Amino acid sequence: MASSLALAGLALRAGLALRSARRRGARRRPDDVARHLARAKPAVALLAVGFVGGPVSMAWLRGRAPFASAHAWIGIAAIALFLATAWLGRRLERGRARPVDAHALLAVLAVLTAALAAATGFALLP
Repeated sequence: MASSLALAGLALRAGLALRSARRRGARRRPDDVARHLARAKPAVALLAVGFVGGPVSMAWLRGRAPFASAHAWIGIAAIALFLATAWLGRRLERGRARPVDAHALLAVLAVLTAALAAATGFALLP
């Protein structure tokens, strides 16, 4: 999950650079958008796999209740924010909507919530 979060952080950085350019009125280069997408899409996929793997690990490998910790509930909030961000991003990519500010806000909240989930996850380490 650490590498997934790092990749999400890089995607966030690239996305915020796009937002900054848009706000300054600067022209976006196509490779900037491609860089953001190349980081964001795998990050969300890896985070989703990790989210599914967490409860499975708790139940089968550790013999503990899968959703009995703050880490689990914060993780649910984080993955929901990542999925909402991805959904808005997909609409942006396809040109169906222009929710760029909502996309950016959800992305920042998702990464911050994921960082909180990571911090609460330390209590679950063996």
